[in-house]
Amino acid sequence: MAGPLGEETQLNRTRAALYILPFVLLGVGNLLLLLGWGLRPLWAFLILPPIIFVSIIGYIAFRTGLAGNRLDDEESPVGER
Repeated sequence: MAGPLGEETQLNRTRAALYILPFVLLGVGNLLLLLGWGLRPLWAFLILPPIIFVSIIGYIAFRTGLAGNRLDDEESPVGER
């Protein structure tokens, strides 16, 4: 059996943060690129809320195991009853 529930939860949070980090960095890099091109800051920061929203949804999905493989939970293969 795995460690106590607290350690498993901490591991899931760390793993979720590591999975989401590249997407956050790409989004922030895109924001900086737009600002570097001379786009007005208001228009450049309009892409920030979708980046944050998708990152939070992805973090929740990875942390709770929603994005995991659900085929292991089935008791019998498809077609057999």
